[in-house]
Amino acid sequence: MHDLRKKIFESGKTVSKKARSRQPSAQPSPASSRGGSRATSRHASEEEDSSDYDYTDSLASSLIISEEGDEEGPIPPSETLHNHIIDLLDQKRDSGQDRGDKLTAYTELIRHHPSAEEVDGQMDELLPMLLKSVRGRKTPQGVMWALKALTMTILTSGDENIHDRVYPTLKALCESSEYDDDDNELIKIAAIRAMGVSTMCGGGSVTAAEEFLEFIIEIVQSDGHVIDAGDNGPVVAAALNAWGFVASGLDNLEEQSTEALEAFMEQLESSDVEVQIAAGSDIALLLESAREYEEETGETWNMRCNQDALLQRMYALTRESSKAISKRDKRQLHSNFHSIVTSLEHGKGPGYSTARRFATNPHTGGNKADFNGDYQEYGYRQKLRIQNISIIIDTWSLSARIGMLKSILGGGLASHYLNNPVVRDLLSGAKTEYVSAPSKDKSARMDKASYGKKGVKASFD
Repeated sequence: MHDLRKKIFESGKTVSKKARSRQPSAQPSPASSRGGSRATSRHASEEEDSSDYDYTDSLASSLIISEEGDEEGPIPPSETLHNHIIDLLDQKRDSGQDRGDKLTAYTELIRHHPSAEEVDGQMDELLPMLLKSVRGRKTPQGVMWALKALTMTILTSGDENIHDRVYPTLKALCESSEYDDDDNELIKIAAIRAMGVSTMCGGGSVTAAEEFLEFIIEIVQSDGHVIDAGDNGPVVAAALNAWGFVASGLDNLEEQSTEALEAFMEQLESSDVEVQIAAGSDIALLLESAREYEEETGETWNMRCNQDALLQRMYALTRESSKAISKRDKRQLHSNFHSIVTSLEHGKGPGYSTARRFATNPHTGGNKADFNGDYQEYGYRQKLRIQNISIIIDTWSLSARIGMLKSILGGGLASHYLNNPVVRDLLSGAKTEYVSAPSKDKSARMDKASYGKKGVKASFD
């Protein structure tokens, strides 16, 4: 079975912090030049045309300059983070806005400069303070600031004692509705993501993971009504994405496979494109897990599934032409379901291209007759680029993990992959390739072309 699915809940627990500390840090290949590395060190992108996979840290978040001026030089990020944590814990005379500013500064710093050592050193005070801010619920903005900071803290630390301390509070928050609809939506989405991260990265057991997946299925089956978010597309989509993220860590999903599949198939009829895509991706992940289990054990799941009818419905979505859907959403819907249908038909992962090309280059000599039958498929086209490391997205499990990390880390994904053992563990089973770093001139052109595009700061909406 794929390494990604074996990695997280081994022996019922996540990989311990002590074990992670012995793992070598992921670093780019020395083949990349210093100049090229500087140009791309804060840029991670999928080698596709989708701008959703483009990451570039903002200058304000990436550079930490000494308050005393250039004479003393830049302050090390770890020292700056330490100072921010100390300041964050001292809230005696702070107004609500002051606390919000401190939480935002802490979250953005740790997003781009993760340091488990600094976070763990203050965890006994930091975690209770963040939970108190979440439970206080004085303002929706305050709750969101605390949720973002808490999620980033869990993802950076990976302390295996966190889950049991935070999960009840997060679930209670997810089920409550104390603000207007827009604020409730954002808070529920953030809480669902935080619950998923806590389960996968904060010491959740197999039992905890299964209970979380059951809770998510209840949300999906009820169209969000069970958490007072009835027919709320973004909340249901977030729940579906969280299901895929946590399910990617379990070896065997058979017990809940039929119920989950029925819930996901029903969401294919949603009027929200994001919900349809998330449901389709979860179906692909579920069937991928069943296929891997059969390949490894020789046994098949007892899962009721009319695959012909399922493929027929998904194929129809590749040609959806409703005028009620925007052109952008329609392109996204068609592209994603083409990928899903190809995956199910050929037993492949996401983004697999069956188009053929010459296995060798006819322009290097010979004639067309010399290449008779010498073709190969393009294969997997979705790749996440971090510096000169290219991560091949060849399973739905990996796709689910990268999708969740993108939604939380945004432009900080590259830094966390290189410097955060928790994120490295999540992606450690992925196939990687080393590629040449772009030249300085090319990097400059890319930076100029991307200037002014949508912001890269990650948000929870």
